[in-house]
Amino acid sequence: MYYLSTRNKQLQFTPAQAIAQGLSREGGLFVPQQIPTLPEGALEELKDLNYQQRAAYVMGVYLDGFSQEELLSYAEKAYSDDKFDAPEVAPVRKLDENTYCLELWHGPTCAFKDMALQMLPHLLSASLKKNEETRTACILVATSGDTGKGALEGFKDVDQTRIMVFYPKDGVSEIQELQMRTQEGSNVGVCSVVGNFDDAQTGVKRLFSDEQLRETLNERGYFFSSANSINWGRVLPQIVYYISAYVDLVKQGAVSMGDAVNICVPTGNFGNILAAYYAKLMGLPIGKLICASNSNNVLTQFLTTGIYDRNRPFYNTVSPSMDILISSNLERLLYAMSGEDAELVSDYMNQLNTVGRYEVNDELKEKISACFAAGYTDEAQTKDTIRAHWEKHGYLMDTHTAVGVHVREQYRAATGDSTVTIVASTASPFKFCDTVLESIGETDLPAGIALLDRLSEVTHVPTPAPLEKLKNKRPRFDLCVEKEQLSDVVLDFLN
Repeated sequence: MYYLSTRNKQLQFTPAQAIAQGLSREGGLFVPQQIPTLPEGALEELKDLNYQQRAAYVMGVYLDGFSQEELLSYAEKAYSDDKFDAPEVAPVRKLDENTYCLELWHGPTCAFKDMALQMLPHLLSASLKKNEETRTACILVATSGDTGKGALEGFKDVDQTRIMVFYPKDGVSEIQELQMRTQEGSNVGVCSVVGNFDDAQTGVKRLFSDEQLRETLNERGYFFSSANSINWGRVLPQIVYYISAYVDLVKQGAVSMGDAVNICVPTGNFGNILAAYYAKLMGLPIGKLICASNSNNVLTQFLTTGIYDRNRPFYNTVSPSMDILISSNLERLLYAMSGEDAELVSDYMNQLNTVGRYEVNDELKEKISACFAAGYTDEAQTKDTIRAHWEKHGYLMDTHTAVGVHVREQYRAATGDSTVTIVASTASPFKFCDTVLESIGETDLPAGIALLDRLSEVTHVPTPAPLEKLKNKRPRFDLCVEKEQLSDVVLDFLN
């Protein structure tokens, strides 16, 4: 199977080439030639496998040139007991009669990004060897909070790689920032950017298309790659956990094999819910995909009206990993739903870049509304949801999971749809201690790292070990630049 660009179907790449390069040179995203369907009986077979075996199976149908033995060895290293504190890796917890939380935050950085970013370094390293690449991969990352730490931890001291992470100054939580600024490793760099996440993401994309910069780095023995969800090697491991969650629900007796479930995902860059969409195309019994946004509700508007308009106020919210107005992975959805019309996708993306807005045609609107529902949650509703479920169910959730749970409640109230729903729980509540504490009624909060102890004392929930270790670390990185200076930072980093 080859991989094509969403903006130019004439470009063809092997899986190893697509993963190593990350982003097509003209700005398109790599997609498989076709989405494979699960063979008959596959879900029954997967039900009796562990998570690592499920990961190898699912990824194997997309990765020609990678053997099952290779993929299983990567999965066993990526999702090992010393990295994940839950034996199921991504456990499914019952919230109420028809709602289950898919907990994706049991890894080394306590966020769902670990599910892909513990696997990506193995896929990338193998791809470099398969491509007979002698240069070092310079991995550029723009983060709204969790991707940065996940990528830094995943690529820490990985041979033939350097990684530079850019995050929005004052746009992440204290714990998220401390996680990045204290990162260990000889091949890592961290820099904050004046502005918001979209400024950082747009700046990083601009670096990828800067031919002069690429040539300069080529002369130094480097080439650019990405650990953002624009890289197919990020999206693919995310498909696994939706399939895994479904067969776990079957094992638990929550659904019968073949019954449809809804999936609700709090998302900003659209990659996490896109993975669920691909799982649906593969044959996973999914009814509605419910997209949950915070006050930066550009995705809600698009999925309900067909109009994508980033010309709107930007809000710094209590769910900062979703504070995004340019959702990169939506491009892959447009490509799939338009019948792989690369010219149409390219036109929409050009409109987005030039005027900040596009409207899809009526046929696309109809396809989108048939598959997706959407809603958004404001700050007060987010906090109320955290409090309500802590008081009623004793379930402690973070600010992003709360957005998803509230939108699921909105959807159910509006439609009467009582289908069993999987809500993607994307981060540990301990990454957003101040808001979680305020939500459950605590006042007079301490500052910084002391918040971890306060939340644990109040809830009697243990602080996750990776966050507990932050108490003994000191920041290594303090660089802050304007968005126009990213190329200078990269050149200094790779000097």
